[in-house]
Amino acid sequence: MQDPYRALGVQRGADAETIRKAFKKLARKYHPDVSKEPDAEERFKEVNAAYGILGDPEKRKAFDEFGEASTRPGFDAAKARQWRGMGGMGGSTGGGFEFDGNMDDLLQSIFRGGGVGSEVRERKGPDLKASFTIDFLTAVTGGEREISVPQPDGRAERLKVRIPPGVSNGGRLKIRGQGLPPRGGGACGDLNLELTVRDHPILRRLGDDDLEMDLPLTIYEAMAGASIVVPTPTGDVKVNVPAGAKPGQRLRLKGRGIQKRVPGHLYLVLQPTPPTSDDPDVLLAAKRLEEAYVGDLRGGLEL
Repeated sequence: MQDPYRALGVQRGADAETIRKAFKKLARKYHPDVSKEPDAEERFKEVNAAYGILGDPEKRKAFDEFGEASTRPGFDAAKARQWRGMGGMGGSTGGGFEFDGNMDDLLQSIFRGGGVGSEVRERKGPDLKASFTIDFLTAVTGGEREISVPQPDGRAERLKVRIPPGVSNGGRLKIRGQGLPPRGGGACGDLNLELTVRDHPILRRLGDDDLEMDLPLTIYEAMAGASIVVPTPTGDVKVNVPAGAKPGQRLRLKGRGIQKRVPGHLYLVLQPTPPTSDDPDVLLAAKRLEEAYVGDLRGGLEL
């Protein structure tokens, strides 16, 4: 149909009185009983249809909000707002729903019949899109998380989502058949999840497969070597630190990275760390270490 504002020749912000006067003027001009215009009957119908929308405050509000879709038989503005406003995942997952595709596709999915082309059965309904936040270790090892998916009748259905290991921040998952229902029956659309992965306090990701973690060492452990227990995403591991470990030296733990079909590795970055103490005996012991250095430690610093 023609834009009702254009049909009456008024601006979108026109008040009710301006709209009423425009209608009366055009209705007199194009009334089939008095008009000599060749398209008078068609224009008269357009003017009446336009005023039927803009002269009714609720219909005008719906048209301003949803456009031409609001004029189709069976349209339910309250239901449309309910769909558009649905959001929230439940629990601590965060995020919210929105619709893939245009609003017209969405609105058509909640009509109860009628309208041009309403006899056509859609093979698949519109998709839903949602944001979904997971913790870092879930992205590393994979797992299941539960989300709340809004339904057409206003209920929220709990849905378990399998998170494959290796998903990245900004990655996407498609859950088939969890979108909106189509007109006239058929398969529902899909639910597309955009993932946000929380940072981890000690683990860092290296590319698609590997992880990195700083490993603090005492000065003695770094000098003499040590056997220490280190936490990893798949359980604790005993690690042998070689004598003479230097800051930034790396040790590789095979298969302890991202748990894909072929697991990645976890790299330990050795960080010898001096004690934080002002105890005179500790400082005296540290001073004795000066005797162990050979030559000028900073002799190679040149600019």
